[in-house]
Amino acid sequence: MPHAEKAGVEATPRTRLRWWTELPLILLVYACYSAGRLLARGDVNSAVDHGLAILDIEKALHLNAEHPLNRLFTREPWLGVPADFWYASLHYVVTPVLLVWIFRSRTAHYRAARTWLMTSTFIGLIGFTLLPTCPPRLLAAGHGFVDTMAQYSSYGWWGGEASAPRGLGGMTNQYAAMPSLHVGWALWCGVMLWRHGGTRPAKVAAVAYPLITTIVVMGTANHYFLDAVAGAAVMGVGFLLAPHVMRTMDRLRARFAAGAATVATASGGSAATGAGTVVPVASGDAASSIVSAGCQTSVGERIPRQRESPFGSGAEPSAAPQDAGDGAPASAR
Repeated sequence: MPHAEKAGVEATPRTRLRWWTELPLILLVYACYSAGRLLARGDVNSAVDHGLAILDIEKALHLNAEHPLNRLFTREPWLGVPADFWYASLHYVVTPVLLVWIFRSRTAHYRAARTWLMTSTFIGLIGFTLLPTCPPRLLAAGHGFVDTMAQYSSYGWWGGEASAPRGLGGMTNQYAAMPSLHVGWALWCGVMLWRHGGTRPAKVAAVAYPLITTIVVMGTANHYFLDAVAGAAVMGVGFLLAPHVMRTMDRLRARFAAGAATVATASGGSAATGAGTVVPVASGDAASSIVSAGCQTSVGERIPRQRESPFGSGAEPSAAPQDAGDGAPASAR
């Protein structure tokens, strides 16, 4: 006998992910991130104060590796120019490519990976809003930093305002340095390569990519070391929150599906008689409901149909004893 499921407790089947629904979702999240990053400019004086405070903390802890790296990149173009290309382009290329690869080849892991990345990105946006920070390259010259993006701008498409294309510097927020999502996204890419790459080159790339990205963001004077640490921390928090985000989305999806099913049942789960009386349709193994003389509905039917009576026309058994002869016994009930 088949197991009968109780109404309302059937598990909602998970919808198969499609690229034409995933792509708009990712573009929407990135658009929100870019718009929020642009709007969260904050006060310039506060951003400079925050940058100097971070630099002071690093000096006190002997963590200020930005100065020697920046001097090296400034002095050696063969290091500085590739570093600028790395900073200006790879996070726009590697991250989407890995997302597509996981979607196509590691489908079972895609949803968790995508949710982790998006959750961490929104946390980073909160950091940009609450703590606008001036990057090292925008500090006064007396602090000893050189903007390598401006120094080597003739080699690439960027101008003197971060990694934005020439003439579009006003469309980027140059004080969104804390946390460094360049490092955060690179760490996500490294974890994905390590877990799902499966080959030795993939393992090497998993370690090298976030490590080199961390060196690049400091050597180009775009981020402090503590910005990179904060970027890794944001990814850690996003990793912990991602399962809760997915469960919340599953509950919302199930609630929406249950509401849609209720509406569909209310609109199509009943049958109407010719006289306008609505009688519920029988379900399961229950007997068919007779809705009028000679008409009844069977399981799975919504419209009553004429049935041939087993007693013949005019020979239906009476429900009242007085309809029978004087000596006839009453019909069994």
